[in-house]
Amino acid sequence: MARGGRVEFGDFQTPPALAAEVCAALARLGVAPATVVEPTCGSGNLLLAAMDRFPDAGCLGMEIDPDHVDKLADALRGRSDAARCAIRRASFFDVDWRARLDALKEPILVLGNPPWVTNARIGALGGSNLPPKSNFQGLAGLDALTGKSNFDISEWMLIRLLEALAGRRGWLAMLCKTAVARKAMAHAWKAGMTVDWAEIRRIDAPSHFGAAVDACLLVCAVSPTGGRADCRAYDDLSSVEPAGAIGWRDGRLVADVRAYERWRRLGGGGADPWRSGVKHDRSKVMELTREPGGYRNGFGELVDLEDEYVFPMLKSSDVANGRTAAPTRRMLVPQRFVGEETATIARRAPKTWAYLSRHGEALDRRGSSIYRGRPRFSVFGVGDYTFAPWKVAISGFYKRLDFQVVGSFDGKPIVPDDTVYFLPCRHEPDARRLAGLLNSDAARGFFSAFVFWDAKRPITAELLRRLDLGALADEPVAADRAVENLNNG
Repeated sequence: MARGGRVEFGDFQTPPALAAEVCAALARLGVAPATVVEPTCGSGNLLLAAMDRFPDAGCLGMEIDPDHVDKLADALRGRSDAARCAIRRASFFDVDWRARLDALKEPILVLGNPPWVTNARIGALGGSNLPPKSNFQGLAGLDALTGKSNFDISEWMLIRLLEALAGRRGWLAMLCKTAVARKAMAHAWKAGMTVDWAEIRRIDAPSHFGAAVDACLLVCAVSPTGGRADCRAYDDLSSVEPAGAIGWRDGRLVADVRAYERWRRLGGGGADPWRSGVKHDRSKVMELTREPGGYRNGFGELVDLEDEYVFPMLKSSDVANGRTAAPTRRMLVPQRFVGEETATIARRAPKTWAYLSRHGEALDRRGSSIYRGRPRFSVFGVGDYTFAPWKVAISGFYKRLDFQVVGSFDGKPIVPDDTVYFLPCRHEPDARRLAGLLNSDAARGFFSAFVFWDAKRPITAELLRRLDLGALADEPVAADRAVENLNNG
């Protein structure tokens, strides 16, 4: 790996001060290992800090990069206790971690700061230090074909290490993205691994690593007989009182255990038809603004199109900020349902067909495999629901629970893009009552049990479908809020 490419490969070396703070925090938690293992030890700052904090522990560091191995070896030569630390050059993915831990004295502390990068990123950069290809997340259908099949390398590593620690006495302590920590814990709980206790302690990643991500120290205590399904969350490494707790309840990960226990009666949904907006993956071609004389696309071209396939549109920012009444953008929607033949556009709207054909090469190059084998110029997220005259919508990206009523404009239904989720409605009163229910304290309390606000897209259709709207309508306070919203409309 070239030195200049370390950041791109997720190689964020732990600063010595943070390494010392991490080990001090572990000691305060009662961590007292007989052996410390760092599976991706890099230049060794964490391992050296562990040697200082746990002077009776034997230490083992493993690292694939020869430059890092040489740097750590140089650091060890200046220590009087160097003999208790062994360094091995190896790829994490070539090691049988279960067998490796078998040979070590318990309790074992598996400590580290694995790469902060996704498998797709390493592949795109030509890297080969990757886990074996497998659908280890158990994804199905479109999820396995699109971005959801991309994952952080550290997620795969943490899961393998938790599996290797299963049934032993010890701890896992990893610096990682907070989302990765949650996924690793969810896997452990779902798989029935014995976790005595777990904590997530936030760290200042921009300050320590120059990385604009939400990151943490994940600490898990394991034993042959443990079995708690909660993970306390703390604001920093030294906090005494937890800010909350995530957990595993009724077969799913919850963001706030207390909120879930209070509002779980509203769960059991799944049948409500939450939809995402139209997915086209070519905004410069498909998204337009109306001007005298035609439509302006993202390339700055003024084009003349028939109105039949052009609809007023909303983006996430419009919905999140309540700009839903008079959209300024338009979207070209060439299909009324997924898979509809598009060749008929040539006859029905020849100027639109000519425009699409002129930009056909760009549309043909769309990277997602969902477009393969489909009619040319296909889009996704289209159906009768897309063209419903009324909708109750929410942004998937913005960090607030705020449901908006969306109607029609210029005699046409308003079409959201794929960063927006919505329920279709036939009549305005229905939409306003529904928005009132969803904006009630009861609904927000229920959703808060599941929303992880640091996620790239905190609101998803899967999250929204967890709420049983029928049960919500039976909540007196929620019903009052719905009536109030209806009257105000």
